[in-house]
Amino acid sequence: MDAAITGWAHTRFGRLDDETAETLIGRVAEEALDHAGLDATEVDAVFVGTFNEGFSPQGFPSTLASLRVGALRHAPAVRLENACATGSAAIHAALDALAARRIRTALVIGVEKMTAVPGDEVGDILLKASYVPEEADIEGGFAGMFGRIADLYFQAHGDQRDALALIAAKNHANGAQNPLAHIQKDLGFEFCATVSDKNPIVAGPLRRTDCSLVSDGAAALVITNLDEAWHAPRAVGFRATAHVSDYIPISRRDVIAFDGARKAWAQAMETSKLSLDDLSFVETHDCFTIAELIEYEAMGLAEPGQGARVIAEGETTIDGWLPVNPSGGLKAKGHPVGATGVSMHVMAAKQLCGEPAGATVADAKTAGIFNMGGTAVANYVSIVERLR
Repeated sequence: MDAAITGWAHTRFGRLDDETAETLIGRVAEEALDHAGLDATEVDAVFVGTFNEGFSPQGFPSTLASLRVGALRHAPAVRLENACATGSAAIHAALDALAARRIRTALVIGVEKMTAVPGDEVGDILLKASYVPEEADIEGGFAGMFGRIADLYFQAHGDQRDALALIAAKNHANGAQNPLAHIQKDLGFEFCATVSDKNPIVAGPLRRTDCSLVSDGAAALVITNLDEAWHAPRAVGFRATAHVSDYIPISRRDVIAFDGARKAWAQAMETSKLSLDDLSFVETHDCFTIAELIEYEAMGLAEPGQGARVIAEGETTIDGWLPVNPSGGLKAKGHPVGATGVSMHVMAAKQLCGEPAGATVADAKTAGIFNMGGTAVANYVSIVERLR
Protein backbone atom coordinates (compact mmCIF):
# COMPACT_ATOMS: atom_id res chain seq x y z
CA MET A 1 0.00 0.00 0.00
CA ASP A 2 1.11 3.59 -0.56
CA ALA A 3 0.29 5.10 2.85
CA ALA A 4 2.16 5.52 6.11
CA ILE A 5 1.63 6.76 9.65
CA THR A 6 3.91 9.74 10.24
CA GLY A 7 2.66 11.04 13.59
CA TRP A 8 0.36 10.19 16.46
CA ALA A 9 -1.08 11.24 19.80
CA HIS A 10 -2.71 9.29 22.62
CA THR A 11 -4.29 10.48 25.87
CA ARG A 12 -4.20 8.41 29.00
CA PHE A 13 -7.21 6.11 29.10
CA GLY A 14 -9.36 6.00 32.23
CA ARG A 15 -11.89 8.12 34.04
CA LEU A 16 -11.10 11.61 32.76
CA ASP A 17 -13.56 13.77 34.68
CA ASP A 18 -12.14 17.07 33.42
CA GLU A 19 -12.40 16.11 29.74
CA THR A 20 -15.23 16.06 27.21
CA ALA A 21 -15.29 14.46 23.78
CA GLU A 22 -14.60 17.92 22.36
CA THR A 23 -11.55 18.61 24.51
CA LEU A 24 -10.16 15.13 23.86
CA ILE A 25 -10.56 15.54 20.10
CA GLY A 26 -8.86 18.93 20.10
CA ARG A 27 -6.00 17.76 22.26
CA VAL A 28 -5.00 14.75 20.18
CA ALA A 29 -5.48 16.64 16.92
CA GLU A 30 -2.99 19.30 17.99
CA GLU A 31 -0.52 16.81 19.48
CA ALA A 32 -0.57 14.47 16.46
CA LEU A 33 0.14 17.31 14.06
CA ASP A 34 3.00 18.51 16.26
CA HIS A 35 4.39 14.98 16.44
CA ALA A 36 4.30 14.66 12.65
CA GLY A 37 5.97 18.05 12.23
CA LEU A 38 3.01 19.12 10.12
CA ASP A 39 1.22 22.41 9.80
CA ALA A 40 -2.56 22.05 10.07
CA THR A 41 -2.97 23.78 6.70
CA GLU A 42 -1.38 20.70 5.12
CA VAL A 43 -4.21 18.40 6.29
CA ASP A 44 -6.47 17.55 3.36
CA ALA A 45 -9.23 15.78 5.31
CA VAL A 46 -10.21 14.85 8.88
CA PHE A 47 -11.79 11.51 9.79
CA VAL A 48 -13.33 11.23 13.26
CA GLY A 49 -14.43 7.92 14.76
CA THR A 50 -16.85 7.89 17.69
CA PHE A 51 -19.63 5.47 18.67
CA ASN A 52 -21.52 7.81 21.04
CA GLU A 53 -25.12 6.46 20.88
CA GLY A 54 -25.81 8.36 24.10
CA PHE A 55 -22.42 8.55 25.81
CA SER A 56 -22.03 12.23 24.91
CA PRO A 57 -24.73 14.91 24.45
CA GLN A 58 -22.73 16.41 21.58
CA GLY A 59 -23.42 14.78 18.24
CA PHE A 60 -21.94 15.86 14.88
CA PRO A 61 -18.30 15.72 16.08
CA SER A 62 -16.53 15.82 12.74
CA THR A 63 -15.44 19.46 12.83
CA LEU A 64 -14.80 19.80 16.57
CA ALA A 65 -11.01 19.59 16.07
CA SER A 66 -11.09 22.97 14.35
CA LEU A 67 -12.24 24.63 17.59
CA ARG A 68 -8.77 23.86 19.00
CA VAL A 69 -6.81 23.92 15.72
CA GLY A 70 -8.30 26.80 13.79
CA ALA A 71 -6.47 26.03 10.54
CA LEU A 72 -8.62 22.88 10.20
CA ARG A 73 -11.73 25.03 9.86
CA HIS A 74 -12.28 24.41 6.14
CA ALA A 75 -10.74 20.93 5.85
CA PRO A 76 -13.34 18.35 4.78
CA ALA A 77 -14.31 16.41 7.89
CA VAL A 78 -16.51 13.37 8.44
CA ARG A 79 -17.59 11.14 11.34
CA LEU A 80 -17.37 7.32 11.04
CA GLU A 81 -19.03 4.65 13.21
CA ASN A 82 -18.78 0.86 13.20
CA ALA A 83 -19.36 -0.23 16.80
CA CYS A 84 -16.12 -1.12 18.65
CA ALA A 85 -14.28 -1.06 15.31
CA THR A 86 -15.17 2.60 14.79
CA GLY A 87 -11.53 3.71 14.99
CA SER A 88 -10.50 1.30 12.25
CA ALA A 89 -13.44 2.42 10.12
CA ALA A 90 -12.06 5.97 10.30
CA ILE A 91 -8.57 4.73 9.38
CA HIS A 92 -9.90 2.75 6.40
CA ALA A 93 -11.86 5.76 5.15
CA ALA A 94 -8.65 7.79 5.23
CA LEU A 95 -6.71 5.04 3.46
CA ASP A 96 -9.39 4.84 0.76
CA ALA A 97 -9.15 8.58 0.13
CA LEU A 98 -5.35 8.35 -0.01
CA ALA A 99 -5.47 5.38 -2.39
CA ALA A 100 -7.84 7.28 -4.68
CA ARG A 101 -5.32 10.17 -4.64
CA ARG A 102 -8.03 12.60 -3.62
CA ILE A 103 -5.89 13.62 -0.64
CA ARG A 104 -2.22 13.50 0.36
CA THR A 105 -2.51 13.85 4.14
CA ALA A 106 -5.23 12.72 6.55
CA LEU A 107 -5.83 13.34 10.23
CA VAL A 108 -7.65 10.42 11.88
CA ILE A 109 -9.11 10.78 15.37
CA GLY A 110 -10.82 8.19 17.57
CA VAL A 111 -12.60 9.28 20.74
CA GLU A 112 -15.11 8.21 23.38
CA LYS A 113 -16.25 9.78 26.62
CA MET A 114 -17.99 6.89 28.40
CA THR A 115 -17.83 7.53 32.14
CA ALA A 116 -20.14 10.56 32.27
CA VAL A 117 -23.25 8.37 32.10
CA PRO A 118 -24.42 6.14 34.98
CA GLY A 119 -22.97 2.64 35.00
CA ASP A 120 -26.29 0.89 34.36
CA GLU A 121 -26.76 2.98 31.20
CA VAL A 122 -23.37 1.98 29.76
CA GLY A 123 -24.53 -1.59 29.09
CA ASP A 124 -27.73 -0.39 27.43
CA ILE A 125 -25.82 2.01 25.18
CA LEU A 126 -23.30 -0.64 24.16
CA LEU A 127 -26.07 -3.14 23.37
CA LYS A 128 -27.12 -0.84 20.54
CA ALA A 129 -24.17 -2.50 18.75
CA SER A 130 -25.98 -5.85 19.03
CA TYR A 131 -28.97 -7.04 16.99
CA VAL A 132 -31.54 -5.15 19.01
CA PRO A 133 -34.67 -7.15 18.00
CA GLU A 134 -33.14 -10.33 19.44
CA GLU A 135 -30.32 -9.33 21.78
CA ALA A 136 -31.09 -6.00 23.47
CA ASP A 137 -32.51 -7.66 26.60
CA ILE A 138 -29.46 -9.85 27.32
CA GLU A 139 -28.67 -9.41 30.99
CA GLY A 140 -25.30 -7.83 31.63
CA GLY A 141 -25.01 -6.07 28.27
CA PHE A 142 -22.06 -7.10 26.13
CA ALA A 143 -20.53 -8.87 29.12
CA GLY A 144 -23.64 -11.04 29.08
CA MET A 145 -23.20 -11.56 25.34
CA PHE A 146 -19.60 -12.69 25.69
CA GLY A 147 -20.48 -14.66 28.80
CA ARG A 148 -22.85 -16.61 26.57
CA ILE A 149 -20.06 -17.04 24.00
CA ALA A 150 -17.76 -18.35 26.73
CA ASP A 151 -20.43 -20.82 27.86
CA LEU A 152 -20.86 -22.10 24.30
CA TYR A 153 -17.11 -22.38 23.81
CA PHE A 154 -16.71 -24.30 27.08
CA GLN A 155 -19.53 -26.65 26.11
CA ALA A 156 -17.76 -27.38 22.84
CA HIS A 157 -14.14 -27.47 24.02
CA GLY A 158 -14.08 -27.84 27.79
CA ASP A 159 -13.78 -25.41 30.68
CA GLN A 160 -11.09 -22.85 29.87
CA ARG A 161 -11.28 -20.54 32.88
CA ASP A 162 -7.58 -20.97 33.60
CA ALA A 163 -6.69 -20.04 30.02
CA LEU A 164 -8.78 -16.88 30.33
CA ALA A 165 -7.02 -16.02 33.60
CA LEU A 166 -3.63 -16.52 31.93
CA ILE A 167 -4.66 -14.09 29.17
CA ALA A 168 -5.85 -11.52 31.70
CA ALA A 169 -2.67 -11.86 33.77
CA LYS A 170 -0.48 -11.51 30.66
CA ASN A 171 -2.22 -8.36 29.51
CA HIS A 172 -2.16 -6.76 32.95
CA ALA A 173 1.56 -7.55 33.29
CA ASN A 174 2.15 -5.79 29.97
CA GLY A 175 -0.18 -2.91 30.84
CA ALA A 176 1.66 -2.32 34.11
CA GLN A 177 4.44 -0.89 31.93
CA ASN A 178 2.11 1.38 29.95
CA PRO A 179 1.77 4.91 31.40
CA LEU A 180 -1.26 5.50 29.16
CA ALA A 181 -3.21 2.48 30.45
CA HIS A 182 -6.34 2.67 32.56
CA ILE A 183 -4.98 0.00 34.95
CA GLN A 184 -1.21 -0.04 35.45
CA LYS A 185 -0.95 -2.99 37.82
CA ASP A 186 0.32 -6.54 37.41
CA LEU A 187 -2.56 -8.53 38.92
CA GLY A 188 -1.00 -11.98 38.57
CA PHE A 189 -2.56 -15.29 37.58
CA GLU A 190 -3.87 -16.29 41.01
CA PHE A 191 -5.90 -13.09 41.40
CA CYS A 192 -7.29 -13.35 37.86
CA ALA A 193 -8.16 -17.03 38.32
CA THR A 194 -9.89 -16.66 41.69
CA VAL A 195 -13.44 -15.44 42.21
CA SER A 196 -13.45 -12.97 45.10
CA ASP A 197 -15.07 -9.78 46.33
CA LYS A 198 -12.57 -7.85 44.22
CA ASN A 199 -12.91 -10.20 41.25
CA PRO A 200 -16.55 -11.30 41.15
CA ILE A 201 -18.38 -13.19 38.43
CA VAL A 202 -19.80 -10.66 35.96
CA ALA A 203 -21.63 -12.83 33.40
CA GLY A 204 -21.57 -16.56 32.68
CA PRO A 205 -18.08 -17.80 33.58
CA LEU A 206 -16.49 -14.37 33.07
CA ARG A 207 -14.92 -12.68 36.06
CA ARG A 208 -14.27 -8.97 36.35
CA THR A 209 -10.68 -9.57 35.22
CA ASP A 210 -12.03 -11.16 32.03
CA CYS A 211 -13.79 -7.93 31.01
CA SER A 212 -12.36 -4.76 29.50
CA LEU A 213 -12.83 -1.41 31.17
CA VAL A 214 -15.28 1.43 30.64
CA SER A 215 -12.91 4.27 29.81
CA ASP A 216 -12.59 7.77 28.42
CA GLY A 217 -9.87 8.64 25.95
CA ALA A 218 -8.75 9.63 22.47
CA ALA A 219 -6.02 8.82 19.98
CA ALA A 220 -5.02 10.31 16.65
CA LEU A 221 -2.91 9.46 13.61
CA VAL A 222 -1.45 11.49 10.79
CA ILE A 223 -1.49 9.29 7.67
CA THR A 224 0.12 10.42 4.43
CA ASN A 225 0.97 9.03 1.03
CA LEU A 226 4.47 7.61 0.70
CA ASP A 227 5.82 10.62 -1.17
CA GLU A 228 5.02 12.79 1.83
CA ALA A 229 6.11 10.12 4.33
CA TRP A 230 9.72 10.08 3.15
CA HIS A 231 10.07 13.67 4.37
CA ALA A 232 8.60 12.91 7.82
CA PRO A 233 10.60 12.22 11.02
CA ARG A 234 9.24 8.65 11.07
CA ALA A 235 7.10 6.41 8.88
CA VAL A 236 5.15 3.23 9.66
CA GLY A 237 3.73 1.82 6.46
CA PHE A 238 0.55 -0.13 5.83
CA ARG A 239 1.59 -3.34 4.14
CA ALA A 240 -1.96 -4.73 3.99
CA THR A 241 -5.46 -4.15 5.34
CA ALA A 242 -8.67 -6.16 5.31
CA HIS A 243 -12.25 -5.54 6.36
CA VAL A 244 -14.75 -8.41 6.53
CA SER A 245 -18.30 -8.17 7.88
CA ASP A 246 -20.64 -10.90 9.14
CA TYR A 247 -24.28 -11.27 10.13
CA ILE A 248 -25.12 -9.12 13.14
CA PRO A 249 -27.57 -11.57 14.81
CA ILE A 250 -25.73 -14.30 16.70
CA SER A 251 -28.65 -16.57 15.82
CA ARG A 252 -27.57 -16.57 12.16
CA ARG A 253 -24.07 -18.01 12.65
CA ASP A 254 -21.72 -20.09 14.77
CA VAL A 255 -20.81 -17.32 17.19
CA ILE A 256 -17.71 -19.10 18.57
CA ALA A 257 -16.19 -19.55 15.10
CA PHE A 258 -15.36 -15.86 14.49
CA ASP A 259 -15.64 -16.54 10.76
CA GLY A 260 -15.35 -12.88 9.82
CA ALA A 261 -12.18 -12.47 11.86
CA ARG A 262 -10.70 -15.59 10.30
CA LYS A 263 -11.42 -14.34 6.78
CA ALA A 264 -10.04 -10.86 7.53
CA TRP A 265 -6.77 -12.33 8.84
CA ALA A 266 -6.47 -14.62 5.83
CA GLN A 267 -7.05 -11.76 3.39
CA ALA A 268 -4.57 -9.45 5.08
CA MET A 269 -1.85 -12.09 5.32
CA GLU A 270 -2.33 -13.06 1.67
CA THR A 271 -2.11 -9.42 0.54
CA SER A 272 0.95 -8.77 2.70
CA LYS A 273 2.71 -11.89 1.35
CA LEU A 274 3.78 -12.60 4.94
CA SER A 275 3.09 -15.37 7.41
CA LEU A 276 2.61 -15.25 11.17
CA ASP A 277 6.31 -16.15 11.44
CA ASP A 278 7.11 -12.74 9.95
CA LEU A 279 5.16 -10.74 12.55
CA SER A 280 6.99 -9.32 15.54
CA PHE A 281 3.81 -8.92 17.63
CA VAL A 282 0.04 -8.50 17.45
CA GLU A 283 -2.34 -6.02 19.04
CA THR A 284 -5.72 -7.77 19.18
CA HIS A 285 -9.21 -6.93 20.38
CA ASP A 286 -9.47 -8.44 23.86
CA CYS A 287 -12.73 -6.76 24.85
CA PHE A 288 -13.17 -9.97 26.87
CA THR A 289 -10.54 -12.63 27.45
CA ILE A 290 -12.70 -15.21 25.63
CA ALA A 291 -12.42 -12.99 22.55
CA GLU A 292 -8.62 -13.08 22.63
CA LEU A 293 -8.71 -16.86 23.08
CA ILE A 294 -10.90 -17.36 20.00
CA GLU A 295 -8.86 -14.79 18.06
CA TYR A 296 -5.77 -17.01 18.51
CA GLU A 297 -7.66 -19.56 16.45
CA ALA A 298 -8.96 -17.01 13.95
CA MET A 299 -5.47 -15.68 13.21
CA GLY A 300 -4.12 -19.20 12.74
CA LEU A 301 -2.12 -19.72 15.92
CA ALA A 302 -4.21 -22.79 16.77
CA GLU A 303 -6.91 -25.04 15.37
CA PRO A 304 -10.50 -24.43 16.55
CA GLY A 305 -10.82 -25.40 20.20
CA GLN A 306 -7.05 -25.33 20.81
CA GLY A 307 -6.55 -21.67 21.70
CA ALA A 308 -5.89 -22.51 25.36
CA ARG A 309 -2.72 -24.35 24.35
CA VAL A 310 -1.31 -21.13 22.87
CA ILE A 311 -1.48 -19.21 26.15
CA ALA A 312 -0.65 -22.22 28.35
CA GLU A 313 2.60 -22.73 26.41
CA GLY A 314 3.48 -19.03 26.62
CA GLU A 315 3.45 -18.42 22.87
CA THR A 316 1.76 -15.02 23.22
CA THR A 317 3.62 -13.69 26.28
CA ILE A 318 6.10 -10.87 25.83
CA ASP A 319 8.97 -13.38 25.54
CA GLY A 320 6.93 -15.87 23.49
CA TRP A 321 6.95 -16.78 19.84
CA LEU A 322 4.36 -14.09 18.93
CA PRO A 323 3.69 -11.54 21.70
CA VAL A 324 0.05 -10.47 21.79
CA ASN A 325 -1.04 -7.16 23.30
CA PRO A 326 2.29 -5.83 24.57
CA SER A 327 0.41 -2.57 25.26
CA GLY A 328 -1.81 -4.36 27.77
CA GLY A 329 -4.64 -4.60 25.29
CA LEU A 330 -8.16 -3.39 25.93
CA LYS A 331 -8.07 -5.46 29.12
CA ALA A 332 -5.53 -3.23 30.88
CA LYS A 333 -5.27 -0.19 28.61
CA GLY A 334 -9.02 0.43 28.52
CA HIS A 335 -11.69 0.44 25.83
CA PRO A 336 -13.10 3.88 24.97
CA VAL A 337 -15.06 2.45 22.07
CA GLY A 338 -14.46 4.95 19.26
CA ALA A 339 -10.82 5.44 20.22
CA THR A 340 -9.85 1.76 20.37
CA GLY A 341 -8.97 1.06 16.74
CA VAL A 342 -6.88 4.22 16.45
CA SER A 343 -5.22 3.47 19.80
CA MET A 344 -4.21 -0.01 18.62
CA HIS A 345 -2.48 1.50 15.60
CA VAL A 346 -0.74 4.11 17.77
CA MET A 347 0.47 1.38 20.14
CA ALA A 348 1.80 -0.67 17.23
CA ALA A 349 3.52 2.35 15.67
CA LYS A 350 5.15 3.33 18.96
CA GLN A 351 6.44 -0.21 19.47
CA LEU A 352 7.83 -0.37 15.93
CA CYS A 353 9.57 2.97 16.36
CA GLY A 354 11.24 1.94 19.60
CA GLU A 355 8.96 4.02 21.84
CA PRO A 356 6.76 1.31 23.38
CA ALA A 357 3.87 2.14 25.69
CA GLY A 358 3.79 -1.20 27.48
CA ALA A 359 6.16 -4.15 27.43
CA THR A 360 9.01 -3.99 24.92
CA VAL A 361 9.14 -6.40 21.99
CA ALA A 362 12.75 -7.01 21.04
CA ASP A 363 13.71 -5.86 17.53
CA ALA A 364 10.12 -5.25 16.43
CA LYS A 365 9.76 -4.71 12.70
CA THR A 366 6.25 -5.80 11.65
CA ALA A 367 2.93 -5.93 13.49
CA GLY A 368 -0.55 -7.30 13.02
CA ILE A 369 -3.58 -5.44 14.37
CA PHE A 370 -7.10 -6.87 14.78
CA ASN A 371 -10.01 -4.59 15.74
CA MET A 372 -13.53 -6.00 16.06
CA GLY A 373 -16.98 -4.43 16.19
CA GLY A 374 -19.79 -6.29 17.92
CA THR A 375 -19.52 -10.05 18.27
CA ALA A 376 -17.04 -10.45 15.40
CA VAL A 377 -19.41 -8.57 13.06
CA ALA A 378 -17.05 -5.83 11.82
CA ASN A 379 -13.57 -7.29 11.48
CA TYR A 380 -10.52 -5.19 10.55
CA VAL A 381 -6.92 -6.34 10.18
CA SER A 382 -3.89 -4.17 9.46
CA ILE A 383 -0.34 -5.36 8.79
CA VAL A 384 2.07 -2.50 9.45
CA GLU A 385 5.85 -2.19 9.26
CA ARG A 386 8.44 0.42 10.08
CA LEU A 387 9.74 2.16 6.96
CA ARG A 388 12.04 4.69 8.61
